[in-house]
Amino acid sequence: MNSTARILAVLDELLTEAGPEERGALWQLAENGRELDANLVRLPPGAEVGEHQEDVLDVLLVVIAGSGRVAAGGDVLNLAPSTVVWLPRTSRRALAAGADGLACLTVHRRRPGLTIKPSVAPSTAYEGGEAPCMLDLVCPECGRLSPDPAPVFCSRCGERFPER
Repeated sequence: MNSTARILAVLDELLTEAGPEERGALWQLAENGRELDANLVRLPPGAEVGEHQEDVLDVLLVVIAGSGRVAAGGDVLNLAPSTVVWLPRTSRRALAAGADGLACLTVHRRRPGLTIKPSVAPSTAYEGGEAPCMLDLVCPECGRLSPDPAPVFCSRCGERFPER
């Protein structure tokens, strides 16, 4: 693991460089040996991530650009640039982008993988873990999470998934 501080991304630049049709995770923290996961996520205007529950991890959501709302615990919280929201583990939540879309940074403790650990030499570090974000599997129309690892069309509403 490298213990030297360095700039990994400039979020405004990533948003500017991304095409208007690009959605989902535009950037992911991928450093070896990390204890955190972080994602820059962009939802197009009016897009939603349906209600779901995270049972293991607290999530910090920082709005970078755009607007929207998060429904959690019976409350609806309005989101605007520089808003920081804590989503405690076991909370049910849904996210919706406003008329100008929503870009946010999500940060949480790295989740250990659900795979069998491979046999490695003692000097080799096992990185394990699962993908930091599955928003590219969420239907942009209805919010359904696709079981297909490379969906083309949503099996619920028929919406075409954006090309990767």
